Amino acid sequence: MTSALDVEETAGALDKYRRRAGGLILAGVVTLALAAGFWAPLMDTVSSRTAAMPFVPGILLLGAGIGMWGLARRMRRALGAGTWSVHPAVAIGHGRTATAVVLRSPDRSEAWPLTVIATRQRYELVRPGPDGVLWWCGDPRVGGVLAPPGGGELIWAKPVRGGHVRRRVVARAEAEGLMHRATPRQPGSRVPGPVPGPDQVTDVDSVRGPEGVQGPEGVQGREAVHRPEGVQEPEGVQEPEAVQDAARPEPSGPTYAELFEHARRQAGPRGGRAPRPERDAREVAWWRVRSLRRVAGVHRVVIALGFCAAVGSVALTGPPKEDALKLYAVGVLVLGALVYSCHQLLTVGRPAARAMVRALADSVHVRRRYALLYDPRGGAPVLVLFPMYDGWDARPEAVLRLIPPGPPKQPRRGLPAKPAGTVELHGWRDFTVDGRPFVVAWIDGRPHWPAGPYQEADGPEFAALIDRLAPPLEVQAS
Repeated sequence: MTSALDVEETAGALDKYRRRAGGLILAGVVTLALAAGFWAPLMDTVSSRTAAMPFVPGILLLGAGIGMWGLARRMRRALGAGTWSVHPAVAIGHGRTATAVVLRSPDRSEAWPLTVIATRQRYELVRPGPDGVLWWCGDPRVGGVLAPPGGGELIWAKPVRGGHVRRRVVARAEAEGLMHRATPRQPGSRVPGPVPGPDQVTDVDSVRGPEGVQGPEGVQGREAVHRPEGVQEPEGVQEPEAVQDAARPEPSGPTYAELFEHARRQAGPRGGRAPRPERDAREVAWWRVRSLRRVAGVHRVVIALGFCAAVGSVALTGPPKEDALKLYAVGVLVLGALVYSCHQLLTVGRPAARAMVRALADSVHVRRRYALLYDPRGGAPVLVLFPMYDGWDARPEAVLRLIPPGPPKQPRRGLPAKPAGTVELHGWRDFTVDGRPFVVAWIDGRPHWPAGPYQEADGPEFAALIDRLAPPLEVQAS
């Protein structure tokens, strides 16, 4: 690798970023042209000020596009002149809008506090998780490019300004253990052999999770699954052979013991009290289950209806003539939002909810061990699944992305209390066009709804996902 642009994902991400910048510039120019055509006939009327409002989004779109285009050029220069390196990273928020990321230098001698130049939505794509690392290309004294493992999303970052602010940010990162993190494996490096160390898993009996979490030696046959009052025990739990495919690829990746340790480190507070019990989706219609209503998007339809009712009530009161055009524009927006949310509910949300109910009620149930990890791109929970009785050296055979069960401010509320354990997978009836089944995870007496199909260990994409969830390490921390 002579430069970071030699990585295919990085080159594609840069081209995508430049196309997005060009699209914003074009949208801004078109919006300004339409705004001028709309405003010209009304410039001498009482509604001229209202008619000039479309100029605002046009100016914002044009300014955002020009700014992104400039950042794309700086990224291309930095990526063409350097190569990727991998660093342990900690996300630190400071101020009202700025967000900092602190990287540890390869030799552990210093920390590099960097300010992320991106919107909150784009920053979430590269936010390092509890066990996270980031790829870096550039000079920490001038600026450079940050990316999640794989180089598939690009964010520009520059040094944090101000000695006091830098010291405060670095102190917070050190308090979170940044300088004592294990050294991540660099891109393209050969997979090393075992390195003895105090934190390395060398003995099955030495591995223990949080209180109550046991490894495979604690699994004795089919463990009893505790269920809340009023919820029936699933019938016909079958062994994995019931749904195994003879052509299934050989599992690969890190071992159960390694991902068990990652899951322990990533485990954090679930936030707030446990969620209220809800109706059993196998016994009632899906729209009577609170979590499935949220999955289907019923709440978006209700909110849009509320806004439509509010605008309609204002229109019935007879607003002043100078405000009629403004009210008309707002009415068009909320009506469009209602139509879009209803379309999404009928074409996406309702079929997804019904597929989840079918999966939960299916007679085929498969048991697997799981390690609960979190995707640094947005923090979504992911179950990494292992064979039930293969021991600590088992390799992951699949992953299942979950929909965060909690509210936006506490998305982890309602997730399994243990970072590792046993899960029952219900379903195996509905499949995607590429043959991936839809299943529902049953843990601790309640279902956890999937955000996508059951993804088997089937190639480089799976390996890249596992490396992003649990970055491979070269040297164990002391």
